Amino acid sequence: MSRFWSKLVHELSPYVPGEQPKLAKLVKLNTNENPYGPSPRVIAAIQAELGDNLRLYPDPVSLRLREAAAIYYGIKPEQVFVGNGSDEVLAHVFHALLQHDQPILFPDITYSFYPVYSKLYNVAYQTIPLADDFSLVVQDYVRPNGGIIFPNPNAPTGRLLAPEDIEWLLEQNRDSVVVIDEAYIDFGGESAVYLIDRFPNLLVIQTFSKSRSLAGLRVGMAFGQTELLEALIRVKDSFNSYPMDRLALAGATAAMEDRDYFETTRNKVIESRLLLSQELQQLGFQLPPSAANFVFARHPQHDAAELAAKLRTQGVIVRHFKQARIDQYLRITIGTEEENLLLISALKDVLRSD
Repeated sequence: MSRFWSKLVHELSPYVPGEQPKLAKLVKLNTNENPYGPSPRVIAAIQAELGDNLRLYPDPVSLRLREAAAIYYGIKPEQVFVGNGSDEVLAHVFHALLQHDQPILFPDITYSFYPVYSKLYNVAYQTIPLADDFSLVVQDYVRPNGGIIFPNPNAPTGRLLAPEDIEWLLEQNRDSVVVIDEAYIDFGGESAVYLIDRFPNLLVIQTFSKSRSLAGLRVGMAFGQTELLEALIRVKDSFNSYPMDRLALAGATAAMEDRDYFETTRNKVIESRLLLSQELQQLGFQLPPSAANFVFARHPQHDAAELAAKLRTQGVIVRHFKQARIDQYLRITIGTEEENLLLISALKDVLRSD
């Protein structure tokens, strides 16, 4: 630690992203990337943007992308905010909307960036335990709070909260912001964007990294009424007025407009998730129902950390978490059909050898 660091930096425990190994011939199922590449229209749009215009700043308000997202969801462009990945959007949310006297609430098992942002922005928080089956109990969130945030489907469990439960939660918390992080919603749930006109306290976050195969471009969005988005805009323009580069804007707009490709690849992931879940259950794994592009699995006769290590020796990488309550689970990203078959084959070898 350096004596030149500020006090806050000494106290931070940064978020640790999933490993991005540089090994060849690797079945990489640890970071929930889409197994299918982006739409050909995305590649064409990025290539068309390459040229002299790169000397010019990009559109600071990302109008074309916001218009495309607004058309997709049947809302207004002014109800869409765009940022450099959903993590940046979430950072702006913590800074702009969650710094209040009361603690914010989020599940005890959830996206591990939330406590990191809370520490970074000096936001008090309280974790609410999930039920034994990892479901979120909305009644537990009816208490004084400075805001509520949770993923839907949740991460890393994949459990989905039903629309009627979200509406009830919003009704009970009209005096605080409810942030729903929908990174995985396209793989099995209904987006809450349709509720933003009814609930001025609702903010919905999405990303292009998962269902639209653009983790490498870093594009995120927020949906809400203009009063909430104005707070995000003020923070953004006090931090970086040009968060989205020209290539990202072009590619993300094309991805949003190509519905056929999006639906085709999304449906392939959903079908593969069902088949993989069945295969894992036949091998003795237990897993809660997933509405995401991953499954969350444990084997009652085998230690999860040991399974992950043995799979790695066979060229298959999955995500293991050391956190209490989930340290015997593996989060396994849905891969291509070939990758899923290689995973099952490797698991059979590992289980057979024990």
